[in-house]
Amino acid sequence: MSTPAGSATAAERRTSLLATLALLFMTATWGSTFFLIKDLLDRLPVLDFLAVRFALATVALVLLAPRALGRLSRRSARSAVVLGLLYGVAQILQTAGLAHTPASVSGFITGLYVVCTPLFAAPLLRQRISALTWGAVALALAGLAVLTLSGLSVGYGEAVTLVSALLYALHIVGLGAWSNAREAMGMTIVQLAVITVVCLVATAPDGLVLPSNRADWLAVVYMAVVPAALALAGQTWAQAHLPPTRSAIIMSMEPVFAALFAIVLGGEQMTLRVAVGGLMVLAAMLVVEVLPRRRIETEVPHIAV
Repeated sequence: MSTPAGSATAAERRTSLLATLALLFMTATWGSTFFLIKDLLDRLPVLDFLAVRFALATVALVLLAPRALGRLSRRSARSAVVLGLLYGVAQILQTAGLAHTPASVSGFITGLYVVCTPLFAAPLLRQRISALTWGAVALALAGLAVLTLSGLSVGYGEAVTLVSALLYALHIVGLGAWSNAREAMGMTIVQLAVITVVCLVATAPDGLVLPSNRADWLAVVYMAVVPAALALAGQTWAQAHLPPTRSAIIMSMEPVFAALFAIVLGGEQMTLRVAVGGLMVLAAMLVVEVLPRRRIETEVPHIAV
């Protein structure tokens, strides 16, 4: 017995909603790490923190889904290696840039992946981006500027951070092209393992420094399991069902969540600037989630590697 067309549409809408919620969960967990990392990096070198974090994340997912790698096709494994390299190098470049530029400027420049994603998706995936979506991209970018910027100069740190934003955008586009729901967990494990290797290679010349007390270990374990392992698994699955530009706009909520956690848990004050910038980014997300979209933007193109 065939499934009615209306039922299929309803199922697709439910899947799309779940994918959106998965991305929101991911960005919320990312936002929860900012005040934790700020405190932790006073005692632990950045690259050492990243290496330990992603190593623990890899182990956690292998223990959670021990058969996932066995179900991974060679094509998906190759794709995951490329995605892991993009993400790992982006993490290192973002960190290097942060040492030479204010955190607020770094956050804004990193957020430029919202603009870079449709610029890459259009030629690489042969995907037409509608005026409505471009408007949402512009609104999200303006919201990020209001939320994070108090001044902007261009130097070494800003240039390196911009390269990391380009790599993050390519990672988002790559996930949109290569991820599939059935192999999402296996692809995530490979990505995490590659990111770990990249970070270990970067920190190897100076040796690996581990957390020195129980509180720091608990913070690292939380950031490994939730914002790294589970969040990347959620992103990989979600992007099998959502186009890259839409995903990037949803993910631009990260600094909004970061500000909320800093206010609720970190003792920072709510300001008019934070409220206005956050509402602008939220409005951009609602534009691509609620208002009608062209059919071409509801399709997720996949390309072979």
